[in-house]
Amino acid sequence: MPNFYKLQLALKNTSVRIALGLLLLLAVALTTYFSSDVAQDAAPVLRSQNISEITALSTQRDRLDYLLVARPLSDAPRYIFKFKDAPALHVVKVPSTSHLSLEREILLRNAIPYSIAGEAYLASHKALLQEDGENGALAGAGAFAKRHAFDILAVALLLFVLKFGLPGMGAGASVITPDQLKGSMDDLIGMDDIKQEVLHLEDMIRNRALYRSHNIDKPFNVMLTGPAGTGKTKLAGYLAKRLNVPLIQASGSALESGYIGGGSKALNALYRKACARGNCIIFLDEAQTLFMPRGRAEKKWEDDTANTLLGLLDGVKSDQGAGVIWVVASNFDDASSQMDEAMLRRFSVKINFRLPNKAERSELLRTFLARKEDGCVDWNDLDLGQIAEMTANLSPALLETVVERASMISIQDKAIINTELMFRAFERATIGLTDRATTAEKELQRERVALHELGHFFMQIDPYLRQGLSLAEVKEKSHLLKISTESVSKLGALGYVLSSGDDVSLRTLEEMERDVIQLYGGVAAEELFYGARGISVGSQNDIQKATSLLDMMVNRLSMYSRSKLDYSQFRNEAGAEHTLAEVEAKADELYSYTLQAIGDYREVIGALKDTLLERYVLSKDAVFTLLEELHAAGGGLGVAGASGAARLS
Repeated sequence: MPNFYKLQLALKNTSVRIALGLLLLLAVALTTYFSSDVAQDAAPVLRSQNISEITALSTQRDRLDYLLVARPLSDAPRYIFKFKDAPALHVVKVPSTSHLSLEREILLRNAIPYSIAGEAYLASHKALLQEDGENGALAGAGAFAKRHAFDILAVALLLFVLKFGLPGMGAGASVITPDQLKGSMDDLIGMDDIKQEVLHLEDMIRNRALYRSHNIDKPFNVMLTGPAGTGKTKLAGYLAKRLNVPLIQASGSALESGYIGGGSKALNALYRKACARGNCIIFLDEAQTLFMPRGRAEKKWEDDTANTLLGLLDGVKSDQGAGVIWVVASNFDDASSQMDEAMLRRFSVKINFRLPNKAERSELLRTFLARKEDGCVDWNDLDLGQIAEMTANLSPALLETVVERASMISIQDKAIINTELMFRAFERATIGLTDRATTAEKELQRERVALHELGHFFMQIDPYLRQGLSLAEVKEKSHLLKISTESVSKLGALGYVLSSGDDVSLRTLEEMERDVIQLYGGVAAEELFYGARGISVGSQNDIQKATSLLDMMVNRLSMYSRSKLDYSQFRNEAGAEHTLAEVEAKADELYSYTLQAIGDYREVIGALKDTLLERYVLSKDAVFTLLEELHAAGGGLGVAGASGAARLS
């Protein structure tokens, strides 16, 4: 039966090609016919109601071959004339009232010879007397068709293509055969949970009879979700290679061609192409827009593409397309954004990708670096654990970018890749270019930037200091990588604190409050040293981030209320002012604490500021070395804890 449908589809595609060929041949034939018809017509007729053509005969008397007046007593006499030097026959229709004046003032006064057209002439030239009605419209249409034959056929051909598409058209899809697919499942470092899902899917496809006994049948539609750069596209290729079937790849955004119904036509063409190949995988990448809830747009046709995909995914019980597997990738899932329930139900298999953990990042970095030739990497001076820690929350694609950037720096500096060079590569890949010249001559601004960034750092380690931990223990817990007063054009900043990320995604209320306090550390340091009216606009980004966090904590997560509600859904109701007041109150509380806490570090911040201005950059090791020296010298390192004095020790 599948062979029958392949033959049927092939015949259908062949018929489309034949139809297109016939249209083109018809266009050529009609154009040739009309052009030859016009050439052979010795007396083409030019119709008009312009009386000035009759008055102009007084100056063209010598050119005139003959002039006839047809039915002069009717309501609309015709003047029929021909020039000796032109083949065209002119027919001018005039009102009966104008005919008497024309005859007297033009024809008789200028002695222009004319005669009355007899009935025999009119009987043999009926077309000359056609009225503006059905026959006249048909004649006009015929004349228009003759003049625009090629244009009409071109438009007809375009409409045909828009409706049925060209054979093989499919949203810019590319067909990749199994031998062209590179890599294997082993290239997915770690991700054992995801690999198991894929192997289970492969088993379902290979052993359909077994699963059919449990009433699990086609379709095996697969939905891949997760952050960008986690390997969704590669996994689709690996699956096709393992199954030894071709991969038809298209982008979800490429489905929309700019005209109504274009996405539906492209999807249907894509499906026809897949059916013609039998067993294959259709991979739609970046297809998140197709999963948005339908029925919300005012223009109902905007859901046509999603509706068509729903129909194709429905798995109508027929042998056509039985070997086609749909794999659709999206950067979002139903947990992070609202999706159409009907679309989600079409996917029996959902594989959620995640960002790699620290061990997986270390192994990924090792794999990427191992691909380089011997002598490019100093493995004895490379701490992959430290690099994996600083690259928290980076996808495999971004980790590969960091390694590529390390190679570029290595080539430029003629240096071997080690931990320090990888750190520079990470900084370049995530932050961008830094520049000292921008702030070199702006000493007052550099001082403000230094105090601001040190304020961030001290509020980062403040909780550990108040617990009475030693500097060594604080250093171990701190995520600091470096403090810099170099400008960053990418961020529009004159300085920054670079910290490694944290793999923990489920943050608590206490941890989120620490994040807000750390953000407030910069502006609090400015107020501490310059007063409340000395705060600069450099705190804008910090305040925006703090506001977003507080809004989430108060309104969306209801962390400060016994009523666990998402208050953001009531912002247009009476409770809007109340929730805003709560955000303001919590912001005031946390900023007041930050301002008080930063005061305990005023002396040590002032001391570190001078060294930072001199060196421009302080690494984590340099910062804690300076703190140890200040502590040993007794340089004002005391901080007041919540229940008494806690000192750096």
